[in-house]
Amino acid sequence: MCPVTAVIDPALFTGDFKTTPYWWEAAPRPEMEPAPLPHMADVAIVGSGITGLSAALTLARAGRSVVILEKGEPGIGASSRNAGFVGRVLKHGFGELMERHGVERAAALYREMRAAADSVRETVEREGIDCHFRMGGRFMAALSPRQYEHMGREYDLRAKHLGDPSEMVPKARQHAEIGSGHYHGGVVIPDLAGLHPGLYHQGLLDRAIEAGVSIAGHSEVTAIEKAGKGFAIGTARGMLGARDVLVATNGYTPAAAAWQRRRVIPFDAWMIATEPLGPERIARLFPNDRVYLDYNTNIFFFRRAPDGERVLFGGRTGSRFPDIRTMAATLHADMVRIFPDLKGARLSHGWTGRCAGTFDMYPHVGVHDGIHYAMGYCFVGIPLGTHLGRKAALRILNRTEEARTAFDELPFRSAPFYTGNPWFVPAAMKYYDWTDRRSL
Repeated sequence: MCPVTAVIDPALFTGDFKTTPYWWEAAPRPEMEPAPLPHMADVAIVGSGITGLSAALTLARAGRSVVILEKGEPGIGASSRNAGFVGRVLKHGFGELMERHGVERAAALYREMRAAADSVRETVEREGIDCHFRMGGRFMAALSPRQYEHMGREYDLRAKHLGDPSEMVPKARQHAEIGSGHYHGGVVIPDLAGLHPGLYHQGLLDRAIEAGVSIAGHSEVTAIEKAGKGFAIGTARGMLGARDVLVATNGYTPAAAAWQRRRVIPFDAWMIATEPLGPERIARLFPNDRVYLDYNTNIFFFRRAPDGERVLFGGRTGSRFPDIRTMAATLHADMVRIFPDLKGARLSHGWTGRCAGTFDMYPHVGVHDGIHYAMGYCFVGIPLGTHLGRKAALRILNRTEEARTAFDELPFRSAPFYTGNPWFVPAAMKYYDWTDRRSL
């Protein structure tokens, strides 16, 4: 990723520029009266994002009493701030996993990712959630001929061993997919989707409440301690007991869940939205209305907004900025470098959300010292949150066979002296930028 020094020109921003997510226009965060804390619940879930709600729905419909504990307003974190991509790609390529672990293990991991992506579609359909879910496919762009050749080999392997459909698009034909000359072709994956994350989260929240889940906002968890056959949980609003606890906080994992906190690496993801540009102009940039990203480790990602008139653009993940306007101006320069036609487009929104990776770049679900967890989604939060939230709930329900995943055998490692402070993330992202440049 090329360094860009942003000059903050006031003309870059609309008069009503907002530092809250574009998604919150259609799905404003609900101002809910916090539910009373019960003396005892069957299950206490820490975190009201997609993972927590997916788990809560499964548990409540199985007859369990469930309370969700949230530090702030429900869903104020990354679940309603992300790009809305529904994919099935690990940060480890299929070819890489084949070489390291063999075809059978690689296929098992990637089939689990397919199940995660499928779980979103199934949830949207089953729950009747109106969130602009669209199976429009993904265009993954190559930044050099060498990357394009590597993509071809990788997706040939996926077709052979997984049956995944894809189509290579050479540079000479890429304008049929993207209105930019910045890339050197790419690959279309036709069966991937996008949605409106704010509306998806709101739909899950509504269904959880309908199922009898108690949502206790402004109830930051300060302690989780064993007590008899269950747990005593301290919160900013008092104590409660629970037979089981699920930590579903990903990049927002609190100190009270110290073991889990030492194993996730929180990082900030950044996004901007342009002002309305008109459907004709947007159609020239994104002719087939897919979701788009490049083939780097440290990616730029972009798409049409669901209103069909704006560009949503993200990148520089893990970077640190003094304020949102500086970030937005930097991303604007990146956007114009890829799409020169957007030079005069003003920005209406700029925002961030906190995601989480892991030291081995795999997601993790399991139980430690009696406390269940699902987290560390490494850029695939919507599918994995939906899927692994349900899997964690099935584990709590002792439905062992249904709860199994291909990630169960992976040790959830930390690093010496790491306590949850991700001070090294900017340096790590610069390393990924260096490796990305080498891959070109």
